[in-house]
Amino acid sequence: MGVPKLDPRRLIAPRLSLTASGTANTLRGAGQDRDATPPRRIVPGGARGPAGSLIWILRFGVAMEFIGHGALGLNHPPAWVSYFAVLGIGQSFALRCMPFVGGLDILMGALVLILPIRAVVGWMTFWGIWTAVLRPLAHEPFWEAVERAGNYGAPLALLALLLWARETPHLSDQRRLSLGWVLRLTTALLLLGHGALGWPVHKAILAAHYAAVGLPAAIEPWIGVFEILLAAAVLVRPAAGLLWFVFAWKLATELLSPISGAPFWVFVEHGGSYAAPLALIWLTRSRTARRV
Repeated sequence: MGVPKLDPRRLIAPRLSLTASGTANTLRGAGQDRDATPPRRIVPGGARGPAGSLIWILRFGVAMEFIGHGALGLNHPPAWVSYFAVLGIGQSFALRCMPFVGGLDILMGALVLILPIRAVVGWMTFWGIWTAVLRPLAHEPFWEAVERAGNYGAPLALLALLLWARETPHLSDQRRLSLGWVLRLTTALLLLGHGALGWPVHKAILAAHYAAVGLPAAIEPWIGVFEILLAAAVLVRPAAGLLWFVFAWKLATELLSPISGAPFWVFVEHGGSYAAPLALIWLTRSRTARRV
């Protein structure tokens, strides 16, 4: 029996075919890797990772909100008496409870800085909603609850990030969009509420704030209308430049409280109102960078 002859071309052709297809797949995969943008990594407990800055913006904002609110409670603010009265609590017992409520708020604020526990942030979200709703329940204008959107919107955004981190360490495009709407609505509502307190409510303390820096009382409704228009602009097109202006505007207008004689903690407790537009700026710039 003779030995069969081997055609060298049959041995070389398959290897060339495999090499060519492997090279094509490699090049195709490299192109896909270059075009695809990896999702942002959520880092709940630290500042490392692309989304670490977003986490810290919200943590600082929420911490300021609760520490400021708690510090006010330690000083027995008279306005809180009417809020306790909603629950049927009398003035004397309410005054005794205020330091405990304030101390708990401070503890929550410190804890969210040290270790953002989901259950704690969930409680902070509920507490922010409840303390805002207490205003109209105590016969204050409904816009008081709207103006405090930062008190519940910022912890809600932080809670969403912490819950998502349980499933995946990355911030997907869909979740980025959802988070953006939470922050956009929060920013728009706090501007809308503050604007409505100036017009049509004409809240007296706002006129006192403007008078502290030499502005006439007649400017209050005009500033209110401007803030309402600003809220609409944030809803329609939250560009980074607009959000930077909103962030600076909130800092300036809330600083009028201590300038007019209120405790500095009133400025601090609006931390969520500063964190919401700042976090939205981060999302806007991050989304723009991914498109480049």
